Amino acid sequence: MTGPLGALDIAALAFFLAGWVFHALGAEGHIVTRMSLTRAMNAQRAAWMATMARREVRIVDTSIMNGLQQGTAFFASSSLIAVGGCFALLGASDRVLAILSDVPLAGATARPLFEIKVIGLIVILAYSFFKFGWAYRLFNYCSILIGAVPQLSPGSEPNAAIDVAVMRATRMNQLAGKHFNAGLRGVFFSIGYLGWFVDARVFFVTTVVLLAVLIRRQFFSEARKAVLVQDFGPGNGSSIRPDSQ
Repeated sequence: MTGPLGALDIAALAFFLAGWVFHALGAEGHIVTRMSLTRAMNAQRAAWMATMARREVRIVDTSIMNGLQQGTAFFASSSLIAVGGCFALLGASDRVLAILSDVPLAGATARPLFEIKVIGLIVILAYSFFKFGWAYRLFNYCSILIGAVPQLSPGSEPNAAIDVAVMRATRMNQLAGKHFNAGLRGVFFSIGYLGWFVDARVFFVTTVVLLAVLIRRQFFSEARKAVLVQDFGPGNGSSIRPDSQ
């Protein structure tokens, strides 16, 4: 390695970032028409908020929000710990390079290139931490907005004030979910990024494998089918068509 970044390293990194952007846009429905699991769950978030507005006792809703916040806090803490581990990795560069030199398919890696790779991993994990931190705060705001939804009088129907309050809570819930998913996506892609520590060619392979797994989960998984299923009755396993959403 004569320089910090070779042509193959730059190509592999560009492919990695392009795959990340492509998956994020696809999951949000910006570049594909097929219903993704993320979009299907956003519809369920809206259904949840509409159902919540009709409940007199909303203990179940606050319990769900607590669960969402706890999961978000766990990932935020894990990302921060991982960032600290990466800084420790920088301090042990010589030992790590000695280990990597014994890994099959791994070429000789100069210390400046290794440090660039570690800094890139720190950036990814820090990005995930901030996404999780913001999602945690948005879930907290959503809890407040749920509490602000007026209660229905017995036998009455939702009015304009309730509809607006439900819309606010729904939008905040969906935004929190969006940022949580972005943070989780960063964690997933950090796993694919580890292939670069072996070799740029391995980086290409780990990125392709990661994209295949994530695309399958978003667009072809059993979880997606479970959300879109129309009727669980005997002999009926049909799904709602994407164009009906």
